[in-house]
Amino acid sequence: METASGRKKSDHQQQQVLDGSDIMELVENKEVFSDFVDHKFQELDRDNDGRLSVNELQPAVADIGAALGLPAQGTSSDSDHIYTEVLNEFTHGTREKVSKTEFKEVLSDILLGMAAGLKRDPIVILRIDGEDLREFINGPAYEPEMVSIFSEIESSDGSLRDYIIKALGKLTVDQGMPPSADTWVISNIVEPTMQSCAINEQDDKPITQETFLVAFKKLADCVAQRLQEQPVIVAHSENTFDGNGIKRLLSNKFELDKAMNAALENVPKDRNGKLSKDYLRVVLDALAPSAGLPPLGAIDQMDKVVSEVFKMVNCDDGKIIKEDEFKKILLEILGSIMLQLEGNPISISSNSVVHEPLATPSTTLLQPSS
Repeated sequence: METASGRKKSDHQQQQVLDGSDIMELVENKEVFSDFVDHKFQELDRDNDGRLSVNELQPAVADIGAALGLPAQGTSSDSDHIYTEVLNEFTHGTREKVSKTEFKEVLSDILLGMAAGLKRDPIVILRIDGEDLREFINGPAYEPEMVSIFSEIESSDGSLRDYIIKALGKLTVDQGMPPSADTWVISNIVEPTMQSCAINEQDDKPITQETFLVAFKKLADCVAQRLQEQPVIVAHSENTFDGNGIKRLLSNKFELDKAMNAALENVPKDRNGKLSKDYLRVVLDALAPSAGLPPLGAIDQMDKVVSEVFKMVNCDDGKIIKEDEFKKILLEILGSIMLQLEGNPISISSNSVVHEPLATPSTTLLQPSS
């Protein structure tokens, strides 16, 4: 069976698909959304003056960044400008305080953008309870796949434990293993299992393929047992960036002009109406949802493609240019990115451990703080 994200669902796996419909339903129900905004606004308005200051908006901006999958503000210069842009959406870059009406309008736009993104690229919530892992280690695929993994592993100290830990890291959610690099999974699943499931080391003897297969199967069976007692919930998403989103946008002049004008609306201009090329990245980022692209700073492979294109069209010279020329360069950038992706599509699969079933991809944003 194919899921909304394109991955196959096993007979055992329990899953929930987040496709943006809950967010859309919230925003489109005027009465419910107004109540939600009232509550969120009151929660953020610490001084109860009926307006939100820049400092009071920061928790909402941080929640939006997290919902977009960005690293925490201050940890990456590549993505920090996106947080600034989100804040500027609320304040229009100049206002020190934001009214409830302004807050509601901007939040509605942002949530609808998230819903559109999830409709295009749904997130699947998986409950991993050991059944798939046990099926894998007892099935016909176990030996050939683990032999392949064994041949890929370079063990620094040559211990059996080291081989097993590295092999666990190469299993996927499709094989029933939650992301073993996650700190929660390490401390609650992997380490307790390694301690309780005795693996006999081979002293100074080299680890053979046969020894590895037997020991790993024993350990994986113990992991499956622990997952049965303590299931792990994982948010799984898959996406392939192949340039089709850009092609659709470029082929629809009405939508292209609308998206371009909206993206340019808040870009500073001099008294002659000219813009700095320094803002090309900002405008490209604003166009990203319409072009089927991720936010800048979210995916390293995509950031490299964008950087290469910017160098190719010499976009970082900081020159001040007319708006028509700015748009022309932006179209050249989009076209170049499209060609790069058509030739070398970028496929991304991500798995994040969560600790309760999600109703939306932005739990903190859409729920009151504790």
